[in-house]
Amino acid sequence: MEHLGLVGLPNSGKTSLFNALTGASAPVAAHPFTTTETNQGVAPLPDARLDALAAMSASRKVVRTGLEVVDIAGLVAGSASGEGLGNRFLAGIREVDALCLVLRAFEDDEVPGDTDPLDALTTLELELVLADADSVESQLDKRRKAARADKSLAGEVAAMEVALGHLGEGVPIYRAGMGAEQRALLKGLFLLTDKPVLAVVNLGESQLDKAEVLVGPVAEALGGHGEALGVCLQLEAEAAQLPADERAELLEGLGLGEGALARVARVAYHLLGRRTFLTTGDKESRAWSFRAGATAPECAGVIHSDLQRGFIRAEVIHWDELIELGSWHAAKAAGRLRLEGKDYQVEDGDVLEIRFNV
Repeated sequence: MEHLGLVGLPNSGKTSLFNALTGASAPVAAHPFTTTETNQGVAPLPDARLDALAAMSASRKVVRTGLEVVDIAGLVAGSASGEGLGNRFLAGIREVDALCLVLRAFEDDEVPGDTDPLDALTTLELELVLADADSVESQLDKRRKAARADKSLAGEVAAMEVALGHLGEGVPIYRAGMGAEQRALLKGLFLLTDKPVLAVVNLGESQLDKAEVLVGPVAEALGGHGEALGVCLQLEAEAAQLPADERAELLEGLGLGEGALARVARVAYHLLGRRTFLTTGDKESRAWSFRAGATAPECAGVIHSDLQRGFIRAEVIHWDELIELGSWHAAKAAGRLRLEGKDYQVEDGDVLEIRFNV
């Protein structure tokens, strides 16, 4: 399961987002460093497609996919050099697959802290850049020495030198314009700024109608190298504690539709390069996570290794077409199930049934 790391300044709402995504109840308070331990939990991925298929098949069980969320202590200016608690926890997110930067915009006199999301983005990026520069510097001399004896390391050393140049200018790797080949050579360093980025701007309830104005500058600063979403985390966290029907009623009453948490989870999931295929029947409807671009046999292997080993072909139909027809049997009778072979690249929202023989 892929990991999403939450990063933010104290009182940004980072732990509220963690609780809302995972259903946890990590402590939240209006003072810095309430989070003193690394919190981890699983965020199930809301999926209306899966719900529709489960209703169609009258499934006795519904199984969602999701992502692991890691919440660390708030960073402050100087975290990379040991200020606050942040430095102690930066190591805890080095191995996550993507970062979610939580930026405060809400105003509350009882909650200390800056309310300019752009300033918060600048501070967080600088701390991550400084931590990465330190990581690269600490490894570079060792790699240069090793490269004298092993010429195959020359490319890695060159990539590290380019990365250090960008970091030295305060530019995160994710928007430094480095090519995919060079970035691949940096993977072993687990750099914090060499990950996909989602920025969540935490709005007050009264700011929801001007979300675009507050989120726009953050999206612009990311320069197309990350997603930016506006969310009222207090509302979402309160809604997340309610039973599903009451939660839907509250969000609908506030004009928030399905709520922003579903969007946050989906955007994070897609940033991680993950897509979903589905299976459905009276016993179970299930969402399965797969790597974007994976073939039908690879997706069969997500279900069970035997299915990949003995793969013959897959019966495939897109979820909305199946819902329109009303059942798998009706889709087969209408000749709408496609038979796909080993080279078929599965698409997000495909419903599969695997034919195999072992």
